Amino acid sequence: MGPLKALADAERKPYWLDRPIAPEPLPRLVGDVTADLAVVGGGFTGLWTALMAKERDPSLDVVLLEGGRAGWAASGRNGGFCAASLTHGLGNGLERWPDEIAALERLGRENLGEIEASLARHGVACSFERTGELRVATEEWQLAGLDEEAAVAASLGRRLERLDADRVRAELDSPTYLGGLWDREGVAMVDPARLAWGLRDACVRLGVRVAEETPVRSLRDGGRLLELRTPQGSVRARRVALGTGAFPPLLRRLRHFLIPVYDYALMTEPLSAAQLAALGWRNRQGVGDSGNQFHYYRLTDDNRVLWGGYDAVYHNGGLVRPEYDQRDATFEKLARHFFETFPQLHGVRFTHRWGGVIDTCSRFSAFFGTAYGSRLAYAAGYTGLGVGATRFGANVMLDLLDGRPTERTSLRMVRDKPMPFPPEPVRSGVVQFTRWSMVRADAHQGRRNAWLRMLDAMGFGFDS
Repeated sequence: MGPLKALADAERKPYWLDRPIAPEPLPRLVGDVTADLAVVGGGFTGLWTALMAKERDPSLDVVLLEGGRAGWAASGRNGGFCAASLTHGLGNGLERWPDEIAALERLGRENLGEIEASLARHGVACSFERTGELRVATEEWQLAGLDEEAAVAASLGRRLERLDADRVRAELDSPTYLGGLWDREGVAMVDPARLAWGLRDACVRLGVRVAEETPVRSLRDGGRLLELRTPQGSVRARRVALGTGAFPPLLRRLRHFLIPVYDYALMTEPLSAAQLAALGWRNRQGVGDSGNQFHYYRLTDDNRVLWGGYDAVYHNGGLVRPEYDQRDATFEKLARHFFETFPQLHGVRFTHRWGGVIDTCSRFSAFFGTAYGSRLAYAAGYTGLGVGATRFGANVMLDLLDGRPTERTSLRMVRDKPMPFPPEPVRSGVVQFTRWSMVRADAHQGRRNAWLRMLDAMGFGFDS
């Protein structure tokens, strides 16, 4: 079966959100209300912020405003890789904050453990599985990068298990694999939509007033209180936390640091016992390959394969439009790569195909800040690795709003900002030429051209 035939019946919607268990939306905000804390955004950042604000102080009056439904955007349609890394991988963190990397790695491991404990405490059933993750090399030039990462991890007291071709293929059998690196402890798999829905319900049980289908149209300083205007009402609050991701920010300054990038994924039908046996995959790890353009993939509860990544598409002008969620050229490319990676799955069909926008910044990991005299805090720029890191970001925002120094707020990662992107139309030219350069690097044994080397020197983090 060819890629086109395998895609023929695939629904054009995210698999995670296309299930009967999806909850009904909570009521819209109607009228004018006041609160101690207003949280804007019902993705992971906002949900964790509201939940932990109530855990810190149960008497706090918290309102959460979501323009659609909780988890409908990037938080509910991603791969479900809940990573300990706060820095979009060890290499990225070491490059940017070498003096802090040991603390950042420790805080990331603690954060992942706290996520697991929080889910148990609040009864959030989202198929949290500590499977770890395999990084696989599919080209000879990628092997040196695996060796380097294993050595750096060992120097920090972390064990990443280096696998040769035979050992990695014993874990998951693909003729494309030349080697691998197994992080046994630093990544868990989750069902991202059920995680978002479960966090929403936990917020409600703790007394957070959650309003869905309530977009915030404007933010202004009303003096003692900040005022958020919605289509049918308003919230006036002493403090505001922004977790709006890639969508046009209420705080104008964020536009200089964020670009919207589209990511795409496929989901297969459930694999039969024979098909699963042909793969191996007994330990059910999440997997990512090691190119600049990379795939990520994992198993679901019912043994479907989610297969995503590779194309990261920026539309000139930074446009965000619903029609961009579907891109047949990318779906066909992903399907072709899937069968090249797993030829033993010939005949498997895809049931869902989807895409959506994520927020990207130049350092490829979240950044933070305040405005309005530290009465507003924000966290943004997770660049596709936010399932776990958003909880850390939520804690940072609450620390900043409390105004008390903590280990988190003392980090250079938290205090520093990424390099801003240039204005349009230069921005589009830079991004598109950079994408072309990354494709070229993958085709030439990873060799980075003069343009990519210059961006590296300037602090722009364009790699995998």
